[in-house]
Amino acid sequence: MDTTTLTIRHARPEEYEALGALTAQAYLDNGFLVLGAEDPYLAVLRDVPARAAAAEVLVAATADGTILGGVTYVPSGGPMADIARESEAEIRMLAVSPRARGRGVGESLVRECVRRAEGAGRTALVLSTQTSMHAAHRLYERLGFVRTPERDWRPIPAVPLLGYALAL
Repeated sequence: MDTTTLTIRHARPEEYEALGALTAQAYLDNGFLVLGAEDPYLAVLRDVPARAAAAEVLVAATADGTILGGVTYVPSGGPMADIARESEAEIRMLAVSPRARGRGVGESLVRECVRRAEGAGRTALVLSTQTSMHAAHRLYERLGFVRTPERDWRPIPAVPLLGYALAL
């Protein structure tokens, strides 16, 4: 896939349902939900309208409008921020369609978040990731993010999250 033909833009309301389904399915298919199909976090992953009301939901779309992935970019604080401190931005819920994995879609989405954070004068871009999200760890580290163990946390006891930050 030629990522130069991708457009990274805000998700449109008519795309929210499809993006929510893509995000939920990515987490479910990869075993990132403790309770599988019964996990209450599935509803959060599907709720793109709530994310879009509190942050920026970005998509990677082809020229014909096919959504290949999405990410929630939290420019500063608010209900979608988990670990961001004052003057930092945060990335949440990065997901890529199975057919587009390994083709630069996730990287394009993360790079756009970096661009937005730099443009807004943020001091860092931070994120949390599950210990089992090895492909994501490799992506973040390749882009210059570093582990920040002091930001590790658990939303629930069974889900340890690792903190990463990119100084801007």
